[in-house]
Amino acid sequence: MENLIVIVHIVIAVGIIALVLIQQGKGAEAGASFGGGASQTVFGSAGSGNFLTRATSFFAIIFFATSFALAYFAKEKATGIVDQGLPSIEEVQMATPVESEVPVLEQVLPEASEAPLLD
Repeated sequence: MENLIVIVHIVIAVGIIALVLIQQGKGAEAGASFGGGASQTVFGSAGSGNFLTRATSFFAIIFFATSFALAYFAKEKATGIVDQGLPSIEEVQMATPVESEVPVLEQVLPEASEAPLLD
């Protein structure tokens, strides 16, 4: 489920980027007097502003919804780690090795008299 939401989230993000890049800015009307006014007839006499603005709003709402869903999944994964908490002092003391379990250097290495001499 989480992977599906991530895929939808990425597709919606790319869609928002494309819609924002397609839209014309406020200063684009000045170019209509130089012959650019005919390009707005594709979306009707009102131009593309209304359709693209609504589509961008719709994509933004879905983007926020997927963001909240992903945040919820991330919280659920992190809750398991936080709820475990820190170990108690008794657990830490039980996990540390007792002194007799640690090998002492004299027990591991032979004495100097037993080592062969090199000539």
